[in-house]
Amino acid sequence: MSKRLRSSEVCADCSGPDPSWASVNRGTFICDECCSVHRSLGRHISQVRHLKHTPWPPTLLQMVETLYNNGANSIWEHSLLDPASIMSGRRKANPQDKVHPNKAEFIRAKYQMLAFVHRLPCRDDDSVTAKDLSKQLHSSVRTGNLETCLRLLSLGAQANFFHPEKGNTPLHVASKAGQILQAELLAVYGADPGTQDSSGKTPVDYARQGGHHELAERLVEIQYELTDRLAFYLCGRKPDHKNGQHFIIPQMADSSLDLSELAKAAKKKLQSLSNHLFEELAMDVYDEVDRRETDAVWLATQNHSALVTETTVVPFLPVNPEYSSTRNQGRQKLARFNAHEFATLVIDILSDAKRRQQGSSLSGSKDNVELILKTINNQHSVESQDNDQPDYDSVASDEDTDLETTASKANRQKSLDSDLSDGPVTVQEFMEVKNALVASEAKIQQLMKVNNNLSDELRIMQKKLLGKDAN
Repeated sequence: MSKRLRSSEVCADCSGPDPSWASVNRGTFICDECCSVHRSLGRHISQVRHLKHTPWPPTLLQMVETLYNNGANSIWEHSLLDPASIMSGRRKANPQDKVHPNKAEFIRAKYQMLAFVHRLPCRDDDSVTAKDLSKQLHSSVRTGNLETCLRLLSLGAQANFFHPEKGNTPLHVASKAGQILQAELLAVYGADPGTQDSSGKTPVDYARQGGHHELAERLVEIQYELTDRLAFYLCGRKPDHKNGQHFIIPQMADSSLDLSELAKAAKKKLQSLSNHLFEELAMDVYDEVDRRETDAVWLATQNHSALVTETTVVPFLPVNPEYSSTRNQGRQKLARFNAHEFATLVIDILSDAKRRQQGSSLSGSKDNVELILKTINNQHSVESQDNDQPDYDSVASDEDTDLETTASKANRQKSLDSDLSDGPVTVQEFMEVKNALVASEAKIQQLMKVNNNLSDELRIMQKKLLGKDAN
């Protein structure tokens, strides 16, 4: 880690000392308590990483540090800096405030509702405003002024905006200028390193042409961020992109080779999805990997002598209002997959991602992805003849349901002798990771039981104290 953490650094949301987490897309450092609220908002609102216990690409951490040190938090608290806000009773949270409701309400207003962000004058056509902002972003990324670009992005500028006159995107401009931190910021907001300009060149091409080799290598990593993260989750290593290896695909064996007709149909539907819809499904699995890994770091870094209340736990992926209810249900069901089921689903995603990159993908319809998600939702009820489906705000609460993914079933016919092509991972290596995941999940369950016991004891003590006070 670079020069950090300095004693002067405080939580961006409550001003508490020594923040140990970062919100990557907001450019802020946050404390444990505020981070618990950020995690409950979902990655579409705040992407959190631990500053010490999460692996960081060096330039990504440098980007967040630069934003924090240059006052990025003032973007999200713009109107609170106005003395009139104090007169009106509006204030930010402080370290002494309770997490719920005080800190939670402030953080939701700040990042989810964007209640304190500077508002532009209203226009008849919002799309014109977004286009103007995107053009300003297009010009700004050639400089090192990160906070200006973050402000434009917060107001609605599009990271993937294709400039009609220039014939390229902001990431092309940043790559040509060698602005690696701007490239990191744009990528966090969805910029695609594989986008071609009007000449057919990608940002990677411009970085290489300009001699910005570190930037070029980082852009390739960003391009494969999704599959790299999935592979690292399973076997603890990533492909060697410098030498042309872009995928690591572990293989699993299972004693049962029988495939149900439902599993075969679902596997076929998965392969027939269009690239765009398959990417959506892969992104959902990516988000679940992030949730599980962040949970593990969260539990490992908390002081368990204190209560770990239910308010700090994120049991499944938070609802993203931009997604359909079917997709949100499917996303939340992922939390119920055990280590084996989830690992086989990840392997299926990796395998199909490689197949698609090699040009053998098939076209598909939106109905296909909905069918797969519905299949995930209904798999248990089909097997148990129980058609009572829970609402998606409680789908991950049934601990007795033995949910098995269709991808897991379809993967059973893979054998120990399967070709591991790019970056072979031995069965022994995979089983070690699998056992570690099972142990981690068992530890989480144990901690939750301890927490529940402590909560019960606390309530009993409070009742006794109240009884004494009454006497």
